[in-house]
Amino acid sequence: MNSCGVSLSAATVALGDEAKKMAAGKASRDSEEESLSLTVEEREALGGMDSRLFGFVRLHEDGARMKTLLGKAVRCYESLILKAEGKVDSDFFCQLGHFNLLLEDYSKALSAYQRYYSLQSDYWKNAAFLYGLGLVYFYYNAFHWAIKAFQDVLYVDPSFCRAKEIHLRLGLMFKVNTDYKSSLKHFQLALIDCNPCTLSSAEIQFHIAHLYETQRKYHSAKEAYEQLLQTENLPAQVKATVLQQLGWMHHNMDIVGDKASKESYAIQYLQKSLEADPNSGQSWYFLGRCYSSIGKVQDAFISYRQSIDKSEASADTWCSIGVLYQQQNQPMDALQAYICAVQLDHGHAAAWMDLGTLYESCNQPQDAIKCYLNATRSKRCSNTSTLAARIKFLQNGSDNWNVVQSLSHHPVQQVYSLCLTPQKLQHLEQLRANRDNLSPAQKRQLEQLESQFVLMQQVRHKGVAQGLHKSQSSCVSGPNEEQPVFSTESAQYQQATSTGIKKPNEHLTLPSNSVPQRNADSHLSSHIATSGGQQGIIFTKESKPSKNRSLVPETSRHTGDTSNGCADVKGLSNHVHQLIADAVSSPNHGDSPNLLIGDNPQLSALLIGKANDNVGTGTCDKVNNIHPAVHTKTDHSVASSPSSAISTATPSPKSTEQASINSVTSLNSPHSGIHTVNGEGLENSQNSTKVDLPLVSHRSTSQIIPSMSVSICPSSTEVLKAFRNLGKNGLSNSCVLLDKCPPPRPPTSPYPPLPKDKLNPPTPSIYLENKRDAFFPPLHQFCTNPKNPVTVIRGLAGALKLDLGLFSTKTLVEANNEHMVEVRTQLLQPADENWDPTGTKKIWHCESNRSHTTIAKYAQYQASSFQESLREENEKRTQHKDHSDNESTSSENSGRRRKGPFKTIKFGTNIDLSDNKKWKLQLHELTKLPAFVRVVSAGNLLSHVGHTILGMNTVQLYMKVPGSRTPGHQENNNFCSVNINIGPGDCEWFVVPEDYWGVLNDFCEKNNLNFLMSSWWPNLEDLYEANVPVYRFIQRPGDLVWINAGTVHWVQAVGWCNNIAWNVGPLTACQYKLAVERYEWNKLKSVKSPVPMVHLSWNMARNIKVSDPKLFEMIKYCLLKILKQCQTLREALVAAGKEVIWHGRTNDEPAHYCSICEVEVFNLLFVTNESNTQKTYIVHCQDCARKTSRSLENFVVLEQYKMEDLIQVYDQFTLGLSLSSSS
Repeated sequence: MNSCGVSLSAATVALGDEAKKMAAGKASRDSEEESLSLTVEEREALGGMDSRLFGFVRLHEDGARMKTLLGKAVRCYESLILKAEGKVDSDFFCQLGHFNLLLEDYSKALSAYQRYYSLQSDYWKNAAFLYGLGLVYFYYNAFHWAIKAFQDVLYVDPSFCRAKEIHLRLGLMFKVNTDYKSSLKHFQLALIDCNPCTLSSAEIQFHIAHLYETQRKYHSAKEAYEQLLQTENLPAQVKATVLQQLGWMHHNMDIVGDKASKESYAIQYLQKSLEADPNSGQSWYFLGRCYSSIGKVQDAFISYRQSIDKSEASADTWCSIGVLYQQQNQPMDALQAYICAVQLDHGHAAAWMDLGTLYESCNQPQDAIKCYLNATRSKRCSNTSTLAARIKFLQNGSDNWNVVQSLSHHPVQQVYSLCLTPQKLQHLEQLRANRDNLSPAQKRQLEQLESQFVLMQQVRHKGVAQGLHKSQSSCVSGPNEEQPVFSTESAQYQQATSTGIKKPNEHLTLPSNSVPQRNADSHLSSHIATSGGQQGIIFTKESKPSKNRSLVPETSRHTGDTSNGCADVKGLSNHVHQLIADAVSSPNHGDSPNLLIGDNPQLSALLIGKANDNVGTGTCDKVNNIHPAVHTKTDHSVASSPSSAISTATPSPKSTEQASINSVTSLNSPHSGIHTVNGEGLENSQNSTKVDLPLVSHRSTSQIIPSMSVSICPSSTEVLKAFRNLGKNGLSNSCVLLDKCPPPRPPTSPYPPLPKDKLNPPTPSIYLENKRDAFFPPLHQFCTNPKNPVTVIRGLAGALKLDLGLFSTKTLVEANNEHMVEVRTQLLQPADENWDPTGTKKIWHCESNRSHTTIAKYAQYQASSFQESLREENEKRTQHKDHSDNESTSSENSGRRRKGPFKTIKFGTNIDLSDNKKWKLQLHELTKLPAFVRVVSAGNLLSHVGHTILGMNTVQLYMKVPGSRTPGHQENNNFCSVNINIGPGDCEWFVVPEDYWGVLNDFCEKNNLNFLMSSWWPNLEDLYEANVPVYRFIQRPGDLVWINAGTVHWVQAVGWCNNIAWNVGPLTACQYKLAVERYEWNKLKSVKSPVPMVHLSWNMARNIKVSDPKLFEMIKYCLLKILKQCQTLREALVAAGKEVIWHGRTNDEPAHYCSICEVEVFNLLFVTNESNTQKTYIVHCQDCARKTSRSLENFVVLEQYKMEDLIQVYDQFTLGLSLSSSS
């Protein structure tokens, strides 16, 4: 034993000690288990706690007991799960996710939610789970997934108690994504809800006003801001921010009078804003800009100094200071200010351009070139081509410059290195103040800084006191001043310490209060990059978690900016604020806004990566796995990352640096500084923990309307008996899907993918020679065959002897010259390409701005366009003769035509021809068509709606010039469409089968576009790379194009022509199925469905004898669901003592939609008392009515159908015999 180095006696003692330790350990484990067990009272307290309490539980003020209980519950649940080796009920994980969410441990919450998702097949029925998941995604800036989760909540439970909070967050996210129409709708839905949420009504109203401003609807914004100022008891912070917005709008926009009036109003508003909030650094900065624009230099300097004293230093402020110095003929002071700006933000294009003009004015072309090159490297530089031309000019002409020695001994690199950064200047001041108490190392550092400071001063004093020309890219030039050669763009703001501002002809000094605040209670800022007309916001907050925080975003602009984005957000209780920054895309760019905000340590590290590399770039790396690459190959579903990929990891900083860049914003945590990680500065963020964000994948689902799982054969009596007393207070979901179906998802790309040689399939075309061919039954069958996404019927007009001249421009003018025309202003581009307005890159967003005119005026434009084209053609022929030998010139011109600048054209669209009195001859001519393509026929579902749906069951006319575009879309509710080219020119069509619409939807989301609402033109290269087949063909005059149900298509006019079009609904199971699917998808996306499918289904049951078993089954089930909803809702209202008043229906009365959320409302209409008295009947759905008035005391309920009548229709709708079976 001694050879082992341990004596026997020692080993015996050790074993005895170990036995004692084991016994003590067992006792401690027993006591630990007892401490981890939850009492009955604790379980009851935890029973009602889930994600719905997030933001409404006071954990940091008087909620210490609740926080302790939640922590204990988490430990208890984790212990039970470990003991059971994870084999516990799925609800354990869901509840664990809720508890972690309430404790703001988002990574653990996400892991628990993911585990629940993987175990629970019908997870989508749990609204609290979906809501919690959405909050976690929102926290991690994964807006794409947060939007999906929140939309699922509203779909499965429209009456969800936190619906207002969801609408608010959706509004904020859509605002950041520049989907302003969706954003406005959700803000309005949040505003009408009387339930509590994160923001007050005044703050939501502010976001709505700012939404108008970001869309450049300045008069609407001004009106909304001024209306908000009239609100009683308006919080001071909101008032200050509104006044700041108004001041900046008056400075930048032509809202009132001349420049003097504008600046006068702007200064008044900003001064009032400072009265409400004297500590707003942003308002001081804006005030300085206003003073500078009217020549009040001293006032401008004072305002800029106040701005830096009141808030964090920004590159914009220093750039503006530099311009003032430059205007005052102080080149070295201007140089120092510009250097401060680029030190704060190395990617500040404006400062680099101004610095370049400074060097250029001092006859130093080489240094100017280097500055301009730095400007062009900035991702926010929009005039790269102009700068490139300037650089080329300087390079070519630099030999002829009369070089002056003013700054030549210190070119840009040397000056940049000689000038101390603001941080070093502050450090120098601190070392000087504590000179007597410094360590040897600190003394050496002081000597180095002082010698560098002396050298910097020597450089400054060697400067030549020569007058500088006014900077051509002046940061302070007003919008009405002479436009600069190089326009200054908005800049990114980076957190930095401030240095002193010199007055003119005064030496630079350091302010006494310039030492930065580093503790947890300091005012912190999260910064947003702005670019090329985009807006950025700085959110400044008091980070103490023990107080209700008032969060004031601030913004800054340079010349050319359009609006000041900010939001005043005051929390409810101790809510963790989720602040959203707004960004407005420049009209000259298709990029999404570049935003950079950090809020908590992990997220800052995750988004910023290596701080030294990324700070100042103006962009933010995506959270990992935002766009998972794994997709299940199942129809009618959207797949994301598989559950096996869900984990929490700590990737290296490089992994986030390599992630793709997207527009994301951050969410505030009360425990973290914006730019600190674990109490350290950004320079140490590389070592912080990072979360590799896992995503919950959407499982593949069955078809939207699958085969029946419940019987539809019983009589209505049995049905109502089965459904009696079902539903929660009558608040059942109004979807017409089966109960077992989750929220609808787009289809994934068909598998296996098509080979590349199959991606340009031939277009199905049928040539007609006579009338008999047009009425041949197989033609109908061929067109409606789902395998044919499109059919071109050639020569239809000639075969049927249609008088297309009735739809010519000349005839239209003679018939109704003052008829209204919707005009779309577009850019003339090649049909197979879509470039941004500058012609620098291909994009999906299609410029198409709306206005209105008359047929006569558009006809005049159409004719003048043709004449202008003839002149241009003659000129080209002349030029071609002169340059026929120069082929390179011809190809060069061709390339230039492709990439702009693009000519503006106008497209006359959506001209309504529904009035039979005005357009009798035209509409009568269309009765010559075969029944299956007529506007009205017994076999057309849209003929059974019972009222007019403009453009669908009525004819619409399109008047075109070459290049007129109908952007990509599917027809309303996936109905088929008929389009006839009147001529004389052709149209080019692009068509994608319905199976691939999910792929196009994904492309739209990647390009920050709304598939249903935005204007988009697909990039064919993207589609071919994704193995999406595209049919491409020319429609000539007299050709009819049949677009089958769900087909995606986009069209461009080749020549001058008119087209007529309408929709048709074949009586097929495929058409009905796709229409219902789109009806539900629209509901999920909060988009109004033009075709009221519930109303239509009941009319079909009354009017049509269906012999197709599949179609019959789907219609019958729809009736079954609606019958159930009407019954349960009516019973709930009666039980609650709410009177249901008989109202009935009139002939041709349209279907009703909720005036708030725009969902279809069938049978039971909720109308306000005032509206009912005035007989205006403004309809609400039950959910919106209850959000406005919880007990419905302000509403009356009108009934349009007797239950007996609906029961009779249901019972009498039976499967008819098909022609084949009867014979």
